[in-house]
Amino acid sequence: MKVYTVGQVTRYLSNLVDQDYLLQRISIKGEISNCKYHSMGHIYFSLKDENSSMPCVMFRGDRGGLSFKLEDGQAVVITGTVRIYEKESKVNFYARKITLDGEGEGRLHVLFEQLKQRLFEEGLFDFEHKKPIPAYPRRVGIVTASTGAAIQDICKVAHRRNPYVELILYPAKVQGEGAAETIARGIRVLDRMKLDTIIIGRGGGSIEDLWAFNEEVVARAIYEAETPIISGTGHETDNTIADYAADLRAPTPSAAAEQAIPDVMTTLRQLQEMRDTMARNLTARVQLLRSRLDGYRSRLEHKGPAGRLENQKLRLEQLSERLHREMKQKLEQTKRREEDASVRLHAGMKRRYETTLQRAALLAERLHGLSPTAKLVGGFGYVSREETAVQSVKELKKDDVIRITMHDGTAEARVETVNLKTSEE
Repeated sequence: MKVYTVGQVTRYLSNLVDQDYLLQRISIKGEISNCKYHSMGHIYFSLKDENSSMPCVMFRGDRGGLSFKLEDGQAVVITGTVRIYEKESKVNFYARKITLDGEGEGRLHVLFEQLKQRLFEEGLFDFEHKKPIPAYPRRVGIVTASTGAAIQDICKVAHRRNPYVELILYPAKVQGEGAAETIARGIRVLDRMKLDTIIIGRGGGSIEDLWAFNEEVVARAIYEAETPIISGTGHETDNTIADYAADLRAPTPSAAAEQAIPDVMTTLRQLQEMRDTMARNLTARVQLLRSRLDGYRSRLEHKGPAGRLENQKLRLEQLSERLHREMKQKLEQTKRREEDASVRLHAGMKRRYETTLQRAALLAERLHGLSPTAKLVGGFGYVSREETAVQSVKELKKDDVIRITMHDGTAEARVETVNLKTSEE
């Protein structure tokens, strides 16, 4: 018995198909599925019915036989050639002409449009019923498959934007028989948990893959939920009944996570940078004010007696400490009031500085005015007897010993005569 290679068998089958006149130009009707437009201009899709599915391709050069945009779910009649793709030993249908089937645009598309219109008329899609999405959620529920790419994408986005948000997954079946009931049950369970937001969705696929999100039971569960719901199903071009019923529609599961969870990590980094900048500015301001206070203290050392000067020095130190405490308090306040703390702190510091400067100048003037020696110039002197100031000549008599204090020293004298002013004088 002769043994053949896989390539020989495949080539033999390919020759049989190529020699079959019926398969060289045949028309087949069915429903479009998994339609993809390639960047080179080719269209890849599947043609299926209730029993079978056949891979198809329409090359860019044959696009003249297509007068409409090919989409999943459309019922079409395709004329072309059936051949064996030897590399994969797979039967392919190479389309030359595609027309819409006279029965309509496909069973699933018809069902989709009919349900959408009915629910729209009932008010399930009304904007008045849609709830706002919380800006800063603490707990977010997720209804999707536990092993799909959607939950991984959502978790990655959530961890990057705000790792402190608690994610609660309800593992749902998102495709196939019973998937819609599972999704609806997940919405109701998470809704009873009083979460901040619920995300529902799955990755992309054909209209059949996404059909669970086009079921009425899912739409009504979304409508009846008290928790705001974001629908992120499929790719950006996909639309489901759940998207219309949800409070917010996202093009993908990742986008749904971005709309549900704010980017607080970036905000925290920005706040940290603002706090560091304000701290540096305040430190520089404090150093400048301290330098000025030291200058004022040095100037005041020459303005009065030692006792008063020490009091003023102590007062200046107290003011400096008080100013430092107030600036420290202002610094702490900036951590809580990021937007306007810097302006208020600078204004307070400026007022404190001007008040201190005016008070120091006033005290200096008062100190100079109260100095006893400041008045003993120009021939004036201070007369005392027995350590008591003499305020009138009536207090003196002949031979009293008096002391005369002038700005540069003292002298003692004896009273020779006492002359009182007369009223005529």
